[in-house]
Amino acid sequence: MPEAGGANIEIAHHLNEPEEHGPRRSGRQVLELIEAIILALVAVTTAWSGYQAARWDAKQSELYGNSLRLRIEGQALDVQSNQVKQYNSATVVEWLKAEAHGESKLSEFFERRLLPEFKPAFEAWKKTDPLHNPNAPAGPILMPEYRDAIGEQAAAKNKEATELFDEGTHAREIADNYVRVTVGLATVLFLVAMSQRFHSQRIRVMLVVIAFALLTLPLWRILTLPRA
Repeated sequence: MPEAGGANIEIAHHLNEPEEHGPRRSGRQVLELIEAIILALVAVTTAWSGYQAARWDAKQSELYGNSLRLRIEGQALDVQSNQVKQYNSATVVEWLKAEAHGESKLSEFFERRLLPEFKPAFEAWKKTDPLHNPNAPAGPILMPEYRDAIGEQAAAKNKEATELFDEGTHAREIADNYVRVTVGLATVLFLVAMSQRFHSQRIRVMLVVIAFALLTLPLWRILTLPRA
């Protein structure tokens, strides 16, 4: 029976404890509301940041893939351009040999074997009398009329590949910035969670103020970062 009496005394003691009311209770409710708002902002911002980071990662992969494809195509065109140059150069050498030996039919044969794109430069170079004029250009490729369409295509593809690669690098940097935002939000979340462990309202207010101050930076970054 003494135990039952002690229990009754304890219950009576709790019933007689004064409840929180007035400014103190209102302050606690306001604090809890602010904590809830901060947690909601952290949740939404974290989700948006993770979504954008994933989108920019996907864009980076796409840009790098297109850059690699164009680079391979450019290299193939470079090889083809070099093969065309070697063919035209070898044909010009044989033409020079035929001209030097006075074999007009053979030289005409080699002229006919020149590729159409190369002929304007060859005709212009031929007029400089390369066999007797020491000031003549060393070959048709040095003439203003010379054009290398395949080489120009290769250069254009390589240039585009470089631009896409740079865009991919920029996309990766943006994705990294979104990841950094989530790190800042995790710090805010930790502070709010820790504040709820304290019974002292002063400590809770201090932690919530710090959390809110830290939250402004991720929110500003989210608003200013590009969107995919």
